[in-house]
Amino acid sequence: MSNLPIPRPGVLSIDAYVPGKSAAPGATRAFKLSANETPLGPSPRAIVAARDILEESALYPEGSSRNLREAIGAQFNLDPARIIAGAGSDEVLELLALAYIGPQDEGVYSQYGFLEYKIVTLSAGGRPVVAPEKNYSADVDSLLSCVNEKTKLVFLANPNNPTGSYLPEEEVRRLAASLPKQTILVIDAAYAEYVTRTDYSAGINIVDEYTNVVMTRTFSKIYGLAGLRLGWGYGPSAIIETLNRIRPPFNISSIASAAGIAALADAEHIQKAIEHNTRWLPWLTNEISALGLEVLPSVANFIAIRFPSTPGLTAVDADQFLTKKGLILRAIGTYGMPDFLRLTVGGQEANHAVVSALKEFMQKGKNSFKNE
Repeated sequence: MSNLPIPRPGVLSIDAYVPGKSAAPGATRAFKLSANETPLGPSPRAIVAARDILEESALYPEGSSRNLREAIGAQFNLDPARIIAGAGSDEVLELLALAYIGPQDEGVYSQYGFLEYKIVTLSAGGRPVVAPEKNYSADVDSLLSCVNEKTKLVFLANPNNPTGSYLPEEEVRRLAASLPKQTILVIDAAYAEYVTRTDYSAGINIVDEYTNVVMTRTFSKIYGLAGLRLGWGYGPSAIIETLNRIRPPFNISSIASAAGIAALADAEHIQKAIEHNTRWLPWLTNEISALGLEVLPSVANFIAIRFPSTPGLTAVDADQFLTKKGLILRAIGTYGMPDFLRLTVGGQEANHAVVSALKEFMQKGKNSFKNE
């Protein structure tokens, strides 16, 4: 027998979440385009608010994040009592799994859905169930076919990371209406602010119509507060009250809360981020597609690029080539997409640099292949 403490069954079978690399050794300058962070940074108001609250760091934050929840409620016309704050929306996902999934229970998610869904399901002792996608997009019928009496949570990233696809509101409503009352639909809308499609809903109105639907959101993307770890969830009173029973005390720092409140109020900064993405997302898609690479349609602030299986032109080759030039993209083989790299929409200089580098990469790869 081992002389070391033994974790409960299943824990060691969990593949820990591995974030994309953040450095390019040897490059004179690096552009991190691997984590879907906003190139505009946080709101100046958020920076000031975070600095101003530092003098109170010796004091515990208000335990329920009341001020933040009230600010979110005012911004989106929601009841603050039905909002829970988390250290990133990841914590809200974890709380949902811990509260509702036990041994023999199941959590369902789509084939190329966010890796955290599998992790939180396993960490709660449950069984993750994968629903096949169609054309790299979640499919309602496929998700429903995986649901049974053991299904406690159905996770839907909308838009989805890492593919950038989305389900129209009509399809999400069909999913919600078709689920058993004891199964919770979790709509992960981390990238909702970037979506400009008229048939899209982040899920607030759907939550209001059902007793088993929860929506999660984050301050890590368009608000530029990824380093402060701040997110939130909105759901039926009974579910939010349940989550608060197991939520860690003081889980949101005073600094994160103050910055989040200020970020919500800076409509101009948010609009600039939307306009920047609306300009550069199609530009990157068109420019990279023109190089002969497939780009999956995206409504978020990133694109997934498929590379050929030809030696010298693979995603692995491209990743190495780009990294040497200081362009850091996200390899997504862990998502079952080994032929793809995910590219965050960056600033103007970074966007031009990555297109220029990809053009050089494709030309070198083709020439090398011809010379063999």
